[in-house]
Amino acid sequence: MNNTHSKVVGYILWVFGFMGAHRFYYGRPITGTLYFFTLGLFLIGWIVDLFLIPGMDRSADRSYVSGATDYTVAWILLTFLGVFGLHRFYMGKWVTGILYLLTGGVLLLGVIYDYWTLNRQISEKNAALFRS
Repeated sequence: MNNTHSKVVGYILWVFGFMGAHRFYYGRPITGTLYFFTLGLFLIGWIVDLFLIPGMDRSADRSYVSGATDYTVAWILLTFLGVFGLHRFYMGKWVTGILYLLTGGVLLLGVIYDYWTLNRQISEKNAALFRS
């Protein structure tokens, strides 16, 4: 079975889920952004998500390609050190990693972009390793 994401990490992020962290992690950037601006849909959606996380985890496991680049490591690096580009260095994207390092994650716009696209970036990188 393809196990790209962790339920444990999902539940840890759920604690901060009123800001959408767990939804971004599971590849749901639109609802993650909605949760960010509405405090988890006024905390009601946040409570409901307590029961939806196992399904989100299964969906992410089906949607993304596992491989050498670990989703959880990349997400931790993005979340805590994204402005320094460490998640980009981890994925082997040295040029943009240096750019993020020198510009504060390209003035945080690059970090926001990565919140929306990190799962896809990792999946494409892992799939490319299988093709080569």
